Amino acid sequence: MTRQEIFEWVKRRYHTVPDYPWSDDNAVLRHGDSKKWYGLIMEIGRDKLGLDGEGTADIMNLKCEPLLIGSLRERDGFHPAYHMNKDQWLSVRLDGSVPDDELKNLIDLSFELTQKKKRRKE
Repeated sequence: MTRQEIFEWVKRRYHTVPDYPWSDDNAVLRHGDSKKWYGLIMEIGRDKLGLDGEGTADIMNLKCEPLLIGSLRERDGFHPAYHMNKDQWLSVRLDGSVPDDELKNLIDLSFELTQKKKRRKE
């Protein structure tokens, strides 16, 4: 999925629109109620991901289960989270190396993991 396809999908699914808190194209996806981040889409240098070649790559940072992060980072398209907690966040390349359905499942997981905690009834 491209960043634009992600933006269209999260708008339909979560009624989320990208927020641009910096003066660049890096976009934050936030929960409507708590404003907590569940995704960050950025363009970074390929060298920052340990990739060969010049230029940049679009990535999406997503919160993920720590046990899942280790196995995913063994696969193409997944990297330690760029500029975020590497134990709880994961960077996913948006170059087609990760199937759309898998990326959508990871976005869903990140959305769930970052939701406002519900109070237990006494």
